[in-house]
Amino acid sequence: MRDDVLVRVQEDLRRGAVFYDLYRHQPGRLDVFSAGISDGRGNKLHERLYVIQTELDGTMTVRQPTLFLDLVLASGSAEYRVSGAELPDDSALPSRDRAEQALIEQELNRFLTEIRTQRQKEVETISQHMEISLNTIIDKVQCQFAELIEQKESGSKEAGLDGRIKQSEDRLFELNARLEQRREELQQEGSCTITDIRHHGRAWVLPHPERTTPEIARMVSNDEIERIAVEAVIAYEEARGWKVVSVEKENRGFDLISRQPHPEDPQTAIAVRFIEVKGRSTVGEVALTTNEYKTAERLKQDYWLYVVFNCASTPEVHPIEDPVRLGWEPLVKIEHYHVSAQKILTAQ
Repeated sequence: MRDDVLVRVQEDLRRGAVFYDLYRHQPGRLDVFSAGISDGRGNKLHERLYVIQTELDGTMTVRQPTLFLDLVLASGSAEYRVSGAELPDDSALPSRDRAEQALIEQELNRFLTEIRTQRQKEVETISQHMEISLNTIIDKVQCQFAELIEQKESGSKEAGLDGRIKQSEDRLFELNARLEQRREELQQEGSCTITDIRHHGRAWVLPHPERTTPEIARMVSNDEIERIAVEAVIAYEEARGWKVVSVEKENRGFDLISRQPHPEDPQTAIAVRFIEVKGRSTVGEVALTTNEYKTAERLKQDYWLYVVFNCASTPEVHPIEDPVRLGWEPLVKIEHYHVSAQKILTAQ
């Protein structure tokens, strides 16, 4: 099915696409790659999709493909224009080869190290069990072989003794060959390399042309307000004794992971919250992207929306468990879901 779909969309991939982003101030270019990690025997261990985002100043960063869930496909006459301007000239931007190199340096080398460490541990465990198993069998056959040789040297004339000795000798040869072969295979399986890097397509992402309209402007996030909101939520969680990790740059549909440590084992969590943070300078409507909303639908009670009102003065944190229950309304033109401030304030 995947191969068939890929064949059908080849022309679209070659032509590229244009998207709008509600939160973007400047155009950017997106290159979609896939890459795998294979062992020394050619077995593919992992394969992932990546996006290299290139800014107009040439800065390149690795993004997760889930970022497309937060974009709106441009259509009609506006597809190649934003604010009356043509799409930017990307002739001075880094080439596809440089984007691929950025992917290797910023992400794939780290991913390779992670997989190689994991794989070597797995191979070590398998190797230990293999050595014990095969050597136990070899020892048993060697004992049988020694008994047969001793029987023959003692002058036994038992019928078929020579044949049994030959069978036992062949069996020992086979087992030792299997042991050496498996050792070599496991050594190869522990050797991992980056393989099969493929470029699948390119797209432009532009600032949404209606981001300044009254209907949408109030939902556009402000970087400083969002920073204040995230800091307020982290302080809120830490005050409860929970440990917080930020995943804001990973496009996972939430910003923070907060864990309640076990009282007797701080390395173990007894409860986890996946937190999306929304900050407002005063008190106002809140919007979730499609990615955030779908993630909330999937995680249900484990997903928490922390709305921070009055970030411009004294931040007020309002945690909402399973926010999908609030009855969000889709805003189709920007593919977001919005809910009133009153529902936030009365939901706790």
